[in-house]
Amino acid sequence: MSAVPSIAADRKAELRVFSKSVGIRFKSPGLLNLSLTHRSVSNEVSTPNNERLEFLGDAILGAVTASILYQNLGEKNEGELAKIKSVVVSEDTLAGIALELSLDKVLVLGKGEELTGGRTKKAILADALEALIGALYLDGGFGAAFGFVAPRVESEITRVLEQGRSSDYKSLLQELCQRRYKNCPRYTLIKRTGPEHDRRFWIEVSVNGTSYGPCTGRSKKSAEQEAAALAFAAINGR
Repeated sequence: MSAVPSIAADRKAELRVFSKSVGIRFKSPGLLNLSLTHRSVSNEVSTPNNERLEFLGDAILGAVTASILYQNLGEKNEGELAKIKSVVVSEDTLAGIALELSLDKVLVLGKGEELTGGRTKKAILADALEALIGALYLDGGFGAAFGFVAPRVESEITRVLEQGRSSDYKSLLQELCQRRYKNCPRYTLIKRTGPEHDRRFWIEVSVNGTSYGPCTGRSKKSAEQEAAALAFAAINGR
């Protein structure tokens, strides 16, 4: 593990209060602080940031979520589990959890990012949460990371199942495209097969120049949902 920069006494005190409120323990306050340090700080001062921890935390989050889904939803197939997982670990969901933890209040941002509302940006909040998970893993092992992630993931899985949000991938993909690419996905009917009573539709979706599918369904709507789910999972990279 790379060297962790030391931190001032007042910052240590602030992080102790944060840790207590969230219910976590860190042997290394510097590691916790690093997980909350956005790359915009490195652009202004020569110091490490949380990007490497974010990379690590993303993998751990994915593993914990997949494990819980596998253990708790034995009736779901691989495709259904993947769809639920992609919602649970999405940027919107992670940013919401970060705000619930008041992560926005303890972030360390560069001056420019601070002035442009960085504390409320979903991408920054989601990345910081993943970095925090990575830091927990390095500081206390997989058990510490699992203990932090599991109850939050379980509540999000319950919410997804109760609200049926995992089936509304067209809306999720639309939101993601508008946020990330400033455009909308385009759905194309590739072909239809079968007689009237057993029709199948094949739909492809194009997102920012990349096509996903075709996917099939008994209606155009269901085929579009399948294509949207495929694209959403691929773009999220999870």
